[in-house]
Amino acid sequence: MIGGILPLIGPKWLPELVMATLVFDIETSALPVDSLDEDQQAYLFRELDSMDDPVEREKRHSRLCDMMALWPLTSQCVCIAMVNADSRKGQVLYLADDFEGDSDPEAEVAFIPFPDEHELLTEFWRVVPSFNRIVTFNGRGFDVPFLYLRSAILNIPISRKDWLGYRFQTSPHCDLAEQLCFYNVSGREGAARRFNLDFYCKSFGIESPKSQGVTGMDVTALMEQGRYRDIAEYCLRDVHATRELFAIWSDRLEGIK
Repeated sequence: MIGGILPLIGPKWLPELVMATLVFDIETSALPVDSLDEDQQAYLFRELDSMDDPVEREKRHSRLCDMMALWPLTSQCVCIAMVNADSRKGQVLYLADDFEGDSDPEAEVAFIPFPDEHELLTEFWRVVPSFNRIVTFNGRGFDVPFLYLRSAILNIPISRKDWLGYRFQTSPHCDLAEQLCFYNVSGREGAARRFNLDFYCKSFGIESPKSQGVTGMDVTALMEQGRYRDIAEYCLRDVHATRELFAIWSDRLEGIK
């Protein structure tokens, strides 16, 4: 029993194909500042000591607190949404106070709540060996290193350690953020400059995951408000958008060198 309910591990969504692809995304939330010791806090906020303007100092302090959600040493993984690229079925693993989960056995994607990050990550690493390939958007720069470091901190065995290998391969890890800018071939201002997922979705006619008013920057506040399901549903929208973008890339752009 995981997270209070039995996870969907049967033929509902795990791959039937030999070469199966998993699309996933994570959401993270900053840990309380007071959970860090004095030396850690001094290290994080050391630049504030040289700022004389109290208004600018407060702005920078607020910005650093927001940025803490991006660093695995100062935040935690609160949600992982993942779907089988072929069947569109999947799971959303998320932290919550309510561990009932979905009761609909016919649901295309099951929402599975967990009491803590350790159980959530343990379940993720249990599932992913069933897939030969993963697809992310900026997973090489964020999601994968975040998961690796958080799992190491919590002493959770990592079942796939090959997702940060040779950058110019699209298997076992296809990072669409890198593919759509052709590995930053033209820099920040050129024809293939890098955009965010929202921008690519709108350009390719895909519904943006931000269309319902929630963004990744809202996750820490939503956690504080106990709006766990809102986080899970936003994360799943990210995954559905990434899956659609992957289908377009596979059909129109894959193989360009």
